[in-house]
Parts: sequence; structure tokens; C-alpha cells
Amino acid sequence: MKKYVCTTCGVQYPASSEEPKACPICEEERQYVNPDGQSWTTHDELISSGRYRNVIKQEEEGLYSITTTPEIGIGQTAYLVVEDGFITLWDCLTYLDDETVEFIQSLGGIDAIALSHPHYYSRQSDWAEVFDAPIYIHADDREWVMEPSERIHFWKGEEKQLKEGVTLHRLGGHFKGGAVLHWKNGNEGRGTLLTGDIIQVVQDRNWVSFMYSYPNLIPLPASKVEEMAQKTAGLSFNILYNAFHKVVRNDASKVVQQSAERYVKALEGKWFAT
Repeated sequence: MKKYVCTTCGVQYPASSEEPKACPICEEERQYVNPDGQSWTTHDELISSGRYRNVIKQEEEGLYSITTTPEIGIGQTAYLVVEDGFITLWDCLTYLDDETVEFIQSLGGIDAIALSHPHYYSRQSDWAEVFDAPIYIHADDREWVMEPSERIHFWKGEEKQLKEGVTLHRLGGHFKGGAVLHWKNGNEGRGTLLTGDIIQVVQDRNWVSFMYSYPNLIPLPASKVEEMAQKTAGLSFNILYNAFHKVVRNDASKVVQQSAERYVKALEGKWFAT
């Protein structure tokens, strides 16, 4: 019996005697099946290949990024938020080696694992077992959990406080349960927002964007983007980190509002003529 991992999205499936027939996450219109066909690997194969390692970088006081190189699956970045001795893993990675475990244990382990949306569930259940940590996923995305675990807590409503100053907010958009993490004391007290790609930092770091599907370029309705902007308007944050190591370093709250306004005007034909 093996736990198979989809090579395209990096999400792990429950142990089985043969490869799954398909990956529902990749077959859904927000993702894609590799043009060469569905393929699978296992974490043991990734480890034994000797090709991969996790790069851990301190982004600011109390915030560490973790990125696997070379990329596995979607290639996202996970983050560790350290707030008054409470450590949250924001989003998750497929790859977990002894060096990564040792580093995280040296910080104090993991007290909570929180996910922005299903594309980054990866091997969340195994991470939770290693670090004896609960997993927090919005209940609206329950159907996309491919590997069930008793450690998963499906939270409901519009926000969930993990620790005073560390709060999850449901914005929806990319996925119905799409969430961001607001760290009130981050960025030297000016506030940090971790967004996965519920809010996506674009190439011009003065702007962000919002999409239903990024690889397939399917936009969100103007009304949904306005709603997402409204939900973030009450949060205080100066800096914003997305899932691909792109950062809005100053006035990030203002950038989100201006970007939402531009997005809506573009959809309504009010931003440009072409």
C-alpha cells in the first residue's frame, strides 16, 4: 500500500494498492491535467531521488518561508508564523525531510496548520502527524479534501482566530472557502497578510489580482472582487505575501483596494478601450 501523490498538483491520496484513476483536483476547471497525462509519485520516491530540498528563509521577525527546490507540483511557498510562542504553518508542501523537521522543532514545533485553499493541501495530514498539530480548513472546501484525517477541523463563518493576533478570514473567490491569514503584529506591528493566491501578487508588485482559475485565466465576477475587497478593508496590514514568494512590501492594504477597483472597472469596460 502506498500513498500516491499527484505530480501536477502535489496533493497526496490515502494509501492504496494501486494508483488512483484520476486526480479530481486537477480534473476540475481551476486546475489542469498534465498534457502528457496523469502521473503519480510517492513521498518516499521524492526523498530517495536525492533531488529535492526545502529552502527556509526568515522573511521578517517571526515569519519564515519554506520553498521546495526544484519545484514539486504547483511550487507554492509555505510560511511559519511565530506569535508569542504559538507557531502556525500557513499552507503546506508535499516535501518534508529530516532537515526541515529539525529546523521547525528548533523553533518549537507547529501548533496549527491552516490552509488557504485545496491546491495547497499537499501532504497536510502527514505534516500534522509529524508535528502533532491540528489542521484548519474552511468547511466550504470540505469536498476537496482527498486524504481525510481526524486532525482536520472544518471551521465555519467568516473568521477563525487561531491565536490572539493570528486570524483566518474567508474571502472566497478562487475557492468558496478561500481564506487568508491576518497577522496583526507582523511587519513590526504594522500587520502582515498571507494570501496564498486568494489574492495574487502580480509581476508589478504595486498591484494584486483575483482569479477563479489562474492557469486557465478564468476571471472572477466584479461583484465577488468587490466583496473580497470589502472584507479586507477592515484589516490593518502593511505587507502582503502570496504563495509564490512575491511580496507587496508597503501600503499593501491600499494596494488591495486600488487593485480591486481597477479589476472591477476593467470588467465593466470603464478602465480602458481596446
